[in-house]
Amino acid sequence: MNRKTLVLPAVAGLLAPLLAACGGAEDGRAITVGTTDQFIATEDAPAPLDPAYAYDTGAWNILRQTVQTLLHVPRGGGEPVPEAAQSCGFSDKASESYRCTLREGLTFADGTPLTAEDVKFSIERVLKIKSDNGTAALLSNIDTVETQGTDGIVFHLKTPDATFPYKLSTPVAGILSKDKYAADKLRDGFDVDGSGPYTLKVEREGDKATRFVFTKNPAYKGDVTLRNDKVELRPYADAEAMGAALESDDIDMMARSLSQKQIKDLTETPKDDIRVTEVPGLEIRYLGFNTKAPSVEEKAVRQAMAAVVDRGALVNLVYGPTAEPLYSLIPSSITGHATPFFDEYGEPDPARAAKILKDAGVKTPVKVTLNYTTDHYGAETAQEFEALKKQLIASELFDATVKGAEWSQFRTAQKRGDYAVYGLGWFPDYPDPDNYIAPFLDSDNFLNTPYVNKTVREKLIPRSRRQADRNAASPVYAQIQKIVAEDVPVLPLWQGKQYVAARSDLNGVEYALNTSSDLLLWELGRGTA
Repeated sequence: MNRKTLVLPAVAGLLAPLLAACGGAEDGRAITVGTTDQFIATEDAPAPLDPAYAYDTGAWNILRQTVQTLLHVPRGGGEPVPEAAQSCGFSDKASESYRCTLREGLTFADGTPLTAEDVKFSIERVLKIKSDNGTAALLSNIDTVETQGTDGIVFHLKTPDATFPYKLSTPVAGILSKDKYAADKLRDGFDVDGSGPYTLKVEREGDKATRFVFTKNPAYKGDVTLRNDKVELRPYADAEAMGAALESDDIDMMARSLSQKQIKDLTETPKDDIRVTEVPGLEIRYLGFNTKAPSVEEKAVRQAMAAVVDRGALVNLVYGPTAEPLYSLIPSSITGHATPFFDEYGEPDPARAAKILKDAGVKTPVKVTLNYTTDHYGAETAQEFEALKKQLIASELFDATVKGAEWSQFRTAQKRGDYAVYGLGWFPDYPDPDNYIAPFLDSDNFLNTPYVNKTVREKLIPRSRRQADRNAASPVYAQIQKIVAEDVPVLPLWQGKQYVAARSDLNGVEYALNTSSDLLLWELGRGTA
């Protein structure tokens, strides 16, 4: 079993934590951050930044700066703490009733008072719209929302859920004004109104957003401290273009996502004015299956792929020390991690895969198309899928091809069920094992998958959420993961590390990207500590 953790070579001082910021830009210039995330309002997805629809890391990174939630995960991680709320907590031992009290004097950025009615409106709006993007699933366990005066909110849950505070800390639970958002319709375009740390202006070219300008919200009352007055977020077509902008001093930092080559170059040949920092990350990558598609409907086909794929070779070829093989939906640093795919299939074994297919009466080679997104996860994705194709073909059991599409087209087609096999990544909504299970296997899940396992959905997931001590839920997650390895509705491939590169005069960089890949732009500042 070769699951060695790969580590970058140590470079003296290069990966050491940078100084925490103590203030904004000394010269008054906006801090500028680059991203490879793309923001497009299409006919199929016209409302990419509406909290009732948005369910990708790029969109959430816009919303976290502008829209408040009742709670948030504090710097460095841990359990959620009050943000727009003054206090929150379960009011019963069964974890079925959750009460929050708002901070005094909360207003939206335009000065309109923010009350418990706005919280109720925002939550019920998500559940009423119930977009096909899977966002509503995070709040689907809410039975009713009750207001108590202008500052009290009580969430009555259908079943016990110890993870509920985490869900209230995600942008899907963002607090909106009923004067700015319709109760039953998504808000098209890129405009966002909220009570968060920043207000937002967006520059556009056609249906694409080309620059996001965040300006300090003077009306903000919450738990975070802003270390700057203004930040710009600029999307770039790829990591190479973003890296060139950093080297030419057009931007101060690049975060999502550096290429493996950039990380290697910056570590092996450091530049005096640029520092690269490794920050904890919980990203995973996997293959998903439309289990009703003819080519992979037979479970044996998916099992044979699981028995053939060589994760170690894939990681070494494409990602090097920036990733490691993954044999579970739950990554190694999260409670409940196990290795069910290794336990079930062992090292790559075409002979065993051939037997699985023969015993099921499946004729070979099986024709499959591996679909991937060309512009969402970085330049290496194309190389990764070519490598996967070659592994499948080399087994002589599959006739594999690959096909790429831009994210705006890819995600719509994937949800619609157009792809039999597709590649996706997952950045957790919150750092709990539940968020590596429910989005793939629960009702109204992120994948919109036809796969249903009633034992998992109706018994094991609810049972896992009853455990306030999340370590105590590990045996339940072990059961779930064993079922996933047997049925293979998804095939975990690898888990990745995160890196940030920034100009040497920028502080707070090590706090600006958390384990869920959330950008916390308020942590950034220029000047001395």
